[in-house]
Amino acid sequence: MLDSIDRKILHSLRCAPRISFRRLGELADVSEQTAARRYQALYRRGVVRVAGLVDPAVYGRAQWVARIRCRPDRVGPLADSLARRPDIAFAALASGGSEIICIISSPVDLQRDDVLLRQLPKSTSVLDVRIDLLLHPFGGPGNADWTGYGDALTPAQVEELLGEQPSERASRLLQPTDEDRPMLDALAEDGRATHTGLAEITGWSKARVARRLAVLEEAGTLTYAVDLLPERLGFHLNATLWLRVAPAFLERVGEELAGHREVAFAGATSGPHNVMAIVVCRTPEDFYGYLTTRVAAIPGIDAYEVSIRVRRLKQAASLIAHGRLVRSATPWK
Repeated sequence: MLDSIDRKILHSLRCAPRISFRRLGELADVSEQTAARRYQALYRRGVVRVAGLVDPAVYGRAQWVARIRCRPDRVGPLADSLARRPDIAFAALASGGSEIICIISSPVDLQRDDVLLRQLPKSTSVLDVRIDLLLHPFGGPGNADWTGYGDALTPAQVEELLGEQPSERASRLLQPTDEDRPMLDALAEDGRATHTGLAEITGWSKARVARRLAVLEEAGTLTYAVDLLPERLGFHLNATLWLRVAPAFLERVGEELAGHREVAFAGATSGPHNVMAIVVCRTPEDFYGYLTTRVAAIPGIDAYEVSIRVRRLKQAASLIAHGRLVRSATPWK
């Protein structure tokens, strides 16, 4: 289980994924060496993984939410093959193993039937497919991630860390060059790779690495995913809420959900249920309490549906293998 030092490290990484070990140590009230050792222990256990990602919008891609209803006795191989696809993220089995929920990166102007595998309809395991466009993710920096393990930093510390991150985004995303590929591949493996390590990989100077990272980050082209495995932290109830919200309340409902520590992700989607929220709790009773108190208190929600996750397959940038986070194939295009 986590102690206060681990919680401060995880919370700090959520706010600043490439934060230095020296700064981590200051926030956790330990030495730089202890902060590094604690982080490495969490990483080796497969609890946390930081990865650099290129925003799919750079290549004209949007994100689509797919719900694939399958025959439970044949869903496993299909789910595993989908999770290994580089254009699919956040894949999971839900609803007693009869439903695959995933997020797909694909051009927004394609027909919906072309978004997913064209051969899916040929699969005898597939009973029904619903695909909706992810219109908008809710929550800004420091207010859009799961922190159910306990907010360990003070509001002042969070504000200070967020102030150290790039805030001004270019109006137009910058497309990476072939020269950037070695650096981006290295960051996909380890989003906390040092300037020294990146310089060795690219053959650039550390100063050039720092300048290029700053350009890509400030453009919003390069982002960082901090994947956590809640099950390793004692949080075994994972659910996706599908909410129907009146348009006048959409922004308010989404932003309020994104601020809940139980919520790992909240976004507006097309379709009859126009808000999805991924919720992480310790037990079914905790989830019931969250649903009947915090969610129930939000005005504007007309109806809801719940998909209980039975097996997590993939996070934003990591596959789950043998109860650990490991690298997944990250597409350049």
